[in-house]
Amino acid sequence: MIDIFNEFFKGKRVIITGHTGFKGSWLSIWLHELGAEIVGIGLDPFTEKDNFVLSGIGSKIKADIRADIRDLDKMKAIFAEFQPEIVFHLAAQPLVRLSYEQPVETYETNVMGTINILEAIRATDSVKVGVMITTDKCYDNKEQLRGYKEDDPFGGYDPYSSSKGACEIVIQSWRRSYFNPEQFEKHGKSIASVRAGNVIGGGDWALDRIIPDCIKSIESNKTIEIRSPKSVRPWEHVLEPLSGYMLLAQKMWNSPTEYCEGWNFGPEADSVSTVWDVATELVKNFGKGELKDVSDPNAVHEAQLLMLDITKAKTRLSWKPRLNMKQCITLVSDWYKRYSTTNVYDLCVAEINKFIHCTIK
Repeated sequence: MIDIFNEFFKGKRVIITGHTGFKGSWLSIWLHELGAEIVGIGLDPFTEKDNFVLSGIGSKIKADIRADIRDLDKMKAIFAEFQPEIVFHLAAQPLVRLSYEQPVETYETNVMGTINILEAIRATDSVKVGVMITTDKCYDNKEQLRGYKEDDPFGGYDPYSSSKGACEIVIQSWRRSYFNPEQFEKHGKSIASVRAGNVIGGGDWALDRIIPDCIKSIESNKTIEIRSPKSVRPWEHVLEPLSGYMLLAQKMWNSPTEYCEGWNFGPEADSVSTVWDVATELVKNFGKGELKDVSDPNAVHEAQLLMLDITKAKTRLSWKPRLNMKQCITLVSDWYKRYSTTNVYDLCVAEINKFIHCTIK
Protein backbone atom coordinates (compact mmCIF):
# COMPACT_ATOMS: atom_id res chain seq x y z
CA MET A 1 0.00 0.00 0.00
CA ILE A 2 1.17 3.53 -0.77
CA ASP A 3 1.83 5.30 2.53
CA ILE A 4 0.64 8.89 2.17
CA PHE A 5 1.75 9.53 5.76
CA ASN A 6 5.45 8.78 5.10
CA GLU A 7 5.69 5.89 7.61
CA PHE A 8 4.48 8.10 10.46
CA PHE A 9 2.19 5.39 11.89
CA LYS A 10 4.72 2.54 11.56
CA GLY A 11 5.33 1.12 15.04
CA LYS A 12 3.10 3.69 16.75
CA ARG A 13 0.97 2.34 19.61
CA VAL A 14 -2.63 3.26 18.79
CA ILE A 15 -5.89 2.70 20.67
CA ILE A 16 -9.09 2.80 18.60
CA THR A 17 -12.36 2.82 20.53
CA GLY A 18 -15.28 1.52 18.50
CA HIS A 19 -12.96 -0.57 16.31
CA THR A 20 -15.72 -3.14 15.77
CA GLY A 21 -17.96 -0.50 14.18
CA PHE A 22 -18.19 0.61 10.58
CA LYS A 23 -15.70 3.50 10.62
CA GLY A 24 -13.54 1.86 13.29
CA SER A 25 -13.03 -1.31 11.24
CA TRP A 26 -11.89 0.66 8.19
CA LEU A 27 -9.52 2.76 10.33
CA SER A 28 -8.12 -0.41 11.92
CA ILE A 29 -7.45 -1.97 8.51
CA TRP A 30 -5.76 1.15 7.15
CA LEU A 31 -3.56 1.67 10.23
CA HIS A 32 -2.69 -2.05 10.35
CA GLU A 33 -1.50 -1.86 6.75
CA LEU A 34 0.68 1.12 7.73
CA GLY A 35 2.35 -0.87 10.50
CA ALA A 36 0.68 0.58 13.60
CA GLU A 37 0.34 -1.51 16.77
CA ILE A 38 -3.42 -1.35 17.30
CA VAL A 39 -5.42 -2.06 20.43
CA GLY A 40 -9.17 -2.01 19.74
CA ILE A 41 -11.80 -1.40 22.41
CA GLY A 42 -15.38 -2.09 21.36
CA LEU A 43 -18.64 -3.96 21.82
CA ASP A 44 -19.64 -6.95 19.72
CA PRO A 45 -20.20 -6.11 16.04
CA PHE A 46 -23.79 -5.42 14.98
CA THR A 47 -24.13 -8.31 12.50
CA GLU A 48 -22.12 -11.23 11.17
CA LYS A 49 -21.84 -9.37 7.85
CA ASP A 50 -20.17 -6.27 9.35
CA ASN A 51 -16.91 -5.16 7.79
CA PHE A 52 -15.13 -5.96 11.09
CA VAL A 53 -16.30 -9.58 11.00
CA LEU A 54 -15.85 -10.33 7.31
CA SER A 55 -12.43 -8.66 7.07
CA GLY A 56 -11.06 -10.57 10.08
CA ILE A 57 -9.19 -7.46 11.21
CA GLY A 58 -9.78 -8.41 14.87
CA SER A 59 -7.35 -11.33 14.56
CA LYS A 60 -4.66 -9.20 12.90
CA ILE A 61 -4.32 -6.35 15.42
CA LYS A 62 -2.34 -6.47 18.67
CA ALA A 63 -5.41 -6.73 20.93
CA ASP A 64 -9.14 -7.02 20.18
CA ILE A 65 -10.88 -6.12 23.46
CA ARG A 66 -14.60 -6.26 24.24
CA ALA A 67 -15.29 -3.51 26.76
CA ASP A 68 -17.80 -0.72 27.37
CA ILE A 69 -16.50 2.87 27.37
CA ARG A 70 -18.98 3.61 30.18
CA ASP A 71 -16.65 1.61 32.49
CA LEU A 72 -14.04 4.18 33.58
CA ASP A 73 -11.93 1.79 35.64
CA LYS A 74 -11.74 -0.67 32.74
CA MET A 75 -10.71 2.10 30.33
CA LYS A 76 -7.95 3.29 32.65
CA ALA A 77 -6.72 -0.30 33.11
CA ILE A 78 -6.54 -0.94 29.35
CA PHE A 79 -4.68 2.32 28.76
CA ALA A 80 -2.27 1.55 31.61
CA GLU A 81 -1.56 -1.92 30.22
CA PHE A 82 -0.97 -0.99 26.58
CA GLN A 83 0.51 2.53 26.97
CA PRO A 84 -0.88 4.03 23.74
CA GLU A 85 0.74 7.01 22.06
CA ILE A 86 -2.24 7.97 19.86
CA VAL A 87 -5.96 7.54 20.61
CA PHE A 88 -8.79 7.63 18.07
CA HIS A 89 -12.09 7.72 19.99
CA LEU A 90 -14.92 6.54 17.70
CA ALA A 91 -17.09 4.47 20.07
CA ALA A 92 -20.61 5.89 20.26
CA GLN A 93 -24.34 5.30 19.97
CA PRO A 94 -24.51 6.73 16.43
CA LEU A 95 -28.17 6.60 15.38
CA VAL A 96 -30.71 9.43 15.53
CA ARG A 97 -33.87 7.32 15.58
CA LEU A 98 -32.49 4.90 18.19
CA SER A 99 -31.64 7.88 20.41
CA TYR A 100 -35.35 8.69 20.66
CA GLU A 101 -35.95 5.17 22.00
CA GLN A 102 -32.84 5.08 24.22
CA PRO A 103 -32.03 8.65 25.29
CA VAL A 104 -30.39 7.72 28.60
CA GLU A 105 -28.13 5.08 27.06
CA THR A 106 -27.28 7.50 24.24
CA TYR A 107 -26.14 10.15 26.70
CA GLU A 108 -24.35 7.64 28.95
CA THR A 109 -22.38 6.26 25.99
CA ASN A 110 -21.72 9.43 24.05
CA VAL A 111 -21.12 11.95 26.85
CA MET A 112 -19.90 9.92 29.83
CA GLY A 113 -18.08 7.52 27.52
CA THR A 114 -16.18 10.44 26.00
CA ILE A 115 -15.38 11.79 29.47
CA ASN A 116 -14.05 8.35 30.46
CA ILE A 117 -11.73 8.22 27.45
CA LEU A 118 -10.50 11.75 28.20
CA GLU A 119 -9.86 10.70 31.80
CA ALA A 120 -8.00 7.57 30.64
CA ILE A 121 -5.87 9.79 28.39
CA ARG A 122 -5.24 12.15 31.33
CA ALA A 123 -4.13 9.24 33.51
CA THR A 124 -1.74 7.77 30.90
CA ASP A 125 1.55 9.60 30.36
CA SER A 126 2.32 7.77 27.10
CA VAL A 127 -0.59 9.38 25.22
CA LYS A 128 0.57 12.31 23.07
CA VAL A 129 -2.39 12.72 20.67
CA GLY A 130 -6.13 12.23 21.13
CA VAL A 131 -8.50 12.55 18.16
CA MET A 132 -12.07 12.60 19.47
CA ILE A 133 -14.66 11.81 16.79
CA THR A 134 -18.08 13.46 17.12
CA THR A 135 -20.37 14.32 14.16
CA ASP A 136 -21.64 17.08 11.89
CA LYS A 137 -24.89 16.85 13.88
CA CYS A 138 -23.16 18.45 16.89
CA TYR A 139 -24.03 21.91 15.53
CA ASP A 140 -27.19 23.78 16.49
CA ASN A 141 -28.78 23.09 13.11
CA LYS A 142 -30.95 25.93 11.85
CA GLU A 143 -31.23 24.22 8.42
CA GLN A 144 -29.39 27.12 6.81
CA LEU A 145 -28.04 27.16 3.27
CA ARG A 146 -24.40 27.72 4.24
CA GLY A 147 -22.19 25.02 5.73
CA TYR A 148 -21.44 25.02 9.45
CA LYS A 149 -18.01 26.28 10.49
CA GLU A 150 -16.00 24.97 13.42
CA ASP A 151 -16.80 27.98 15.61
CA ASP A 152 -20.59 27.80 15.09
CA PRO A 153 -22.68 27.06 18.22
CA PHE A 154 -23.25 23.46 19.33
CA GLY A 155 -26.73 22.15 19.92
CA GLY A 156 -29.02 19.41 18.64
CA TYR A 157 -32.76 18.74 18.40
CA ASP A 158 -32.82 14.98 18.99
CA PRO A 159 -31.03 13.13 21.85
CA TYR A 160 -28.27 11.83 19.54
CA SER A 161 -27.40 15.23 18.04
CA SER A 162 -27.61 17.02 21.38
CA SER A 163 -25.42 14.35 23.03
CA LYS A 164 -22.77 15.01 20.40
CA GLY A 165 -23.07 18.76 20.94
CA ALA A 166 -22.55 18.04 24.65
CA CYS A 167 -19.49 15.91 23.74
CA GLU A 168 -17.96 18.89 21.97
CA ILE A 169 -18.49 21.08 25.03
CA VAL A 170 -16.92 18.36 27.21
CA ILE A 171 -13.87 18.03 24.93
CA GLN A 172 -13.49 21.81 24.87
CA SER A 173 -13.68 21.94 28.67
CA TRP A 174 -11.13 19.15 29.22
CA ARG A 175 -8.81 20.77 26.69
CA ARG A 176 -8.98 24.08 28.53
CA SER A 177 -8.86 22.57 32.02
CA TYR A 178 -6.37 19.69 31.68
CA PHE A 179 -4.79 19.78 28.19
CA ASN A 180 -4.40 23.52 27.67
CA PRO A 181 -1.96 24.17 24.82
CA GLU A 182 -0.46 27.04 26.83
CA GLN A 183 0.61 24.48 29.45
CA PHE A 184 1.72 21.79 27.02
CA GLU A 185 5.10 21.41 28.73
CA LYS A 186 3.26 20.19 31.86
CA HIS A 187 0.82 17.67 30.35
CA GLY A 188 2.39 16.81 26.96
CA LYS A 189 -0.91 16.06 25.22
CA SER A 190 -2.70 17.39 22.13
CA ILE A 191 -6.48 16.86 21.96
CA ALA A 192 -8.72 17.65 18.95
CA SER A 193 -12.33 16.93 17.96
CA VAL A 194 -13.39 16.02 14.44
CA ARG A 195 -16.78 16.22 12.73
CA ALA A 196 -17.59 14.29 9.56
CA GLY A 197 -20.58 14.40 7.25
CA ASN A 198 -22.86 11.47 6.41
CA VAL A 199 -20.31 8.69 6.07
CA ILE A 200 -21.08 5.78 3.73
CA GLY A 201 -19.06 2.79 2.57
CA GLY A 202 -18.79 -0.98 2.40
CA GLY A 203 -19.58 -3.14 5.40
CA ASP A 204 -22.16 -0.91 7.06
CA TRP A 205 -25.33 -2.79 8.02
CA ALA A 206 -26.67 -0.42 10.70
CA LEU A 207 -30.38 0.23 11.05
CA ASP A 208 -31.99 3.33 9.54
CA ARG A 209 -29.11 4.16 7.21
CA ILE A 210 -29.75 4.72 3.54
CA ILE A 211 -27.01 2.52 2.02
CA PRO A 212 -27.66 -0.58 4.20
CA ASP A 213 -31.41 -0.14 3.67
CA CYS A 214 -30.89 -0.04 -0.11
CA ILE A 215 -28.54 -3.04 -0.17
CA LYS A 216 -30.80 -5.20 2.00
CA SER A 217 -33.74 -4.43 -0.30
CA ILE A 218 -31.72 -5.06 -3.48
CA GLU A 219 -30.39 -8.39 -2.14
CA SER A 220 -33.89 -9.55 -1.20
CA ASN A 221 -35.54 -8.16 -4.37
CA LYS A 222 -37.76 -5.81 -2.37
CA THR A 223 -38.77 -2.24 -3.12
CA ILE A 224 -36.42 0.28 -1.50
CA GLU A 225 -38.46 2.41 0.89
CA ILE A 226 -37.13 5.95 1.33
CA ARG A 227 -38.21 7.67 4.57
CA SER A 228 -36.79 11.16 3.94
CA PRO A 229 -36.29 11.54 0.18
CA LYS A 230 -35.76 15.30 0.23
CA SER A 231 -33.30 15.42 3.15
CA VAL A 232 -29.99 17.00 2.09
CA ARG A 233 -26.77 15.63 3.56
CA PRO A 234 -22.99 16.00 3.09
CA TRP A 235 -22.37 12.44 1.83
CA GLU A 236 -18.78 11.16 1.82
CA HIS A 237 -17.01 7.84 1.54
CA VAL A 238 -15.75 6.48 4.87
CA LEU A 239 -12.12 6.83 3.73
CA GLU A 240 -12.50 10.61 3.27
CA PRO A 241 -12.84 11.57 6.95
CA LEU A 242 -10.49 8.77 8.06
CA SER A 243 -7.76 10.25 5.84
CA GLY A 244 -8.45 13.58 7.58
CA TYR A 245 -8.32 12.09 11.09
CA MET A 246 -5.00 10.39 10.34
CA LEU A 247 -3.47 13.48 8.74
CA LEU A 248 -4.60 15.56 11.72
CA ALA A 249 -3.05 13.08 14.17
CA GLN A 250 0.26 13.35 12.31
CA LYS A 251 0.12 17.16 12.37
CA MET A 252 -0.78 17.18 16.09
CA TRP A 253 2.16 14.90 16.88
CA ASN A 254 4.59 17.15 15.04
CA SER A 255 3.08 20.49 16.19
CA PRO A 256 1.02 19.68 19.30
CA THR A 257 -0.15 23.19 20.16
CA GLU A 258 -1.17 24.27 16.65
CA TYR A 259 -3.94 21.82 15.77
CA CYS A 260 -5.66 20.94 19.09
CA GLU A 261 -9.12 22.25 18.20
CA GLY A 262 -12.25 21.32 16.24
CA TRP A 263 -12.15 20.24 12.56
CA ASN A 264 -14.76 19.53 9.87
CA PHE A 265 -14.16 16.82 7.26
CA GLY A 266 -16.89 16.78 4.63
CA PRO A 267 -17.40 16.69 0.85
CA GLU A 268 -17.17 19.52 -1.63
CA ALA A 269 -20.38 21.52 -1.94
CA ASP A 270 -21.41 19.88 -5.23
CA SER A 271 -21.49 16.45 -3.54
CA VAL A 272 -24.12 17.57 -1.04
CA SER A 273 -27.18 15.68 -2.29
CA THR A 274 -30.63 14.46 -1.32
CA VAL A 275 -31.29 10.99 0.06
CA TRP A 276 -33.31 10.22 -3.10
CA ASP A 277 -30.40 11.18 -5.38
CA VAL A 278 -27.97 8.96 -3.46
CA ALA A 279 -30.35 5.99 -3.57
CA THR A 280 -30.96 6.59 -7.28
CA GLU A 281 -27.21 6.57 -7.99
CA LEU A 282 -26.76 3.34 -6.02
CA VAL A 283 -29.58 1.63 -7.95
CA LYS A 284 -27.97 2.79 -11.20
CA ASN A 285 -24.66 1.20 -10.14
CA PHE A 286 -26.35 -2.10 -9.31
CA GLY A 287 -28.54 -2.08 -12.39
CA LYS A 288 -31.56 -3.07 -10.32
CA GLY A 289 -33.79 -1.86 -7.51
CA GLU A 290 -36.91 0.26 -7.30
CA LEU A 291 -37.40 3.29 -5.03
CA LYS A 292 -40.58 4.18 -3.17
CA ASP A 293 -41.26 7.37 -1.20
CA VAL A 294 -42.66 6.31 2.20
CA SER A 295 -42.15 9.61 4.02
CA ASP A 296 -44.36 9.99 7.08
CA PRO A 297 -45.35 13.51 8.21
CA ASN A 298 -45.76 12.16 11.77
CA ALA A 299 -42.29 10.58 12.00
CA VAL A 300 -39.84 11.70 14.70
CA HIS A 301 -37.90 14.84 13.79
CA GLU A 302 -34.75 14.47 11.70
CA ALA A 303 -32.99 17.46 10.14
CA GLN A 304 -33.84 18.05 6.48
CA LEU A 305 -30.81 20.18 5.59
CA LEU A 306 -27.26 19.88 6.90
CA MET A 307 -23.97 21.01 5.34
CA LEU A 308 -20.37 21.43 6.52
CA ASP A 309 -17.82 24.13 5.71
CA ILE A 310 -14.45 22.41 5.18
CA THR A 311 -12.40 25.53 4.39
CA LYS A 312 -10.36 25.24 7.57
CA ALA A 313 -9.18 21.66 6.92
CA LYS A 314 -8.39 22.51 3.29
CA THR A 315 -6.35 25.61 4.11
CA ARG A 316 -4.60 24.63 7.37
CA LEU A 317 -4.17 20.88 6.93
CA SER A 318 -3.92 20.79 3.11
CA TRP A 319 -6.59 18.08 3.23
CA LYS A 320 -9.26 17.82 0.58
CA PRO A 321 -11.87 15.30 -0.56
CA ARG A 322 -10.75 12.85 -3.26
CA LEU A 323 -14.19 11.74 -4.50
CA ASN A 324 -17.33 13.41 -5.79
CA MET A 325 -20.72 11.89 -5.02
CA LYS A 326 -20.80 9.64 -8.10
CA GLN A 327 -17.25 8.35 -7.51
CA CYS A 328 -18.17 7.74 -3.87
CA ILE A 329 -21.26 5.69 -4.74
CA THR A 330 -19.26 3.70 -7.32
CA LEU A 331 -16.71 2.70 -4.64
CA VAL A 332 -19.46 1.90 -2.12
CA SER A 333 -21.31 -0.24 -4.68
CA ASP A 334 -18.11 -2.09 -5.54
CA TRP A 335 -17.75 -3.39 -1.97
CA TYR A 336 -21.36 -4.59 -1.73
CA LYS A 337 -21.20 -6.24 -5.14
CA ARG A 338 -18.07 -8.21 -4.22
CA TYR A 339 -18.11 -8.89 -0.46
CA SER A 340 -19.81 -12.28 -0.72
CA THR A 341 -17.37 -13.71 -3.29
CA THR A 342 -14.08 -11.99 -2.37
CA ASN A 343 -11.61 -11.94 0.54
CA VAL A 344 -13.01 -8.89 2.33
CA TYR A 345 -9.75 -7.80 3.94
CA ASP A 346 -8.07 -7.76 0.52
CA LEU A 347 -11.13 -5.98 -0.91
CA CYS A 348 -10.82 -3.23 1.71
CA VAL A 349 -7.09 -2.80 1.11
CA ALA A 350 -7.72 -2.59 -2.64
CA GLU A 351 -10.38 0.08 -2.06
CA ILE A 352 -8.01 2.08 0.16
CA ASN A 353 -5.38 1.95 -2.60
CA LYS A 354 -7.98 2.96 -5.18
CA PHE A 355 -9.10 5.85 -2.96
CA ILE A 356 -5.52 7.09 -2.50
CA HIS A 357 -5.12 7.34 -6.27
CA CYS A 358 -8.42 9.15 -6.80
CA THR A 359 -8.98 12.78 -7.59
CA ILE A 360 -12.33 14.46 -8.11
CA LYS A 361 -13.35 14.40 -11.77
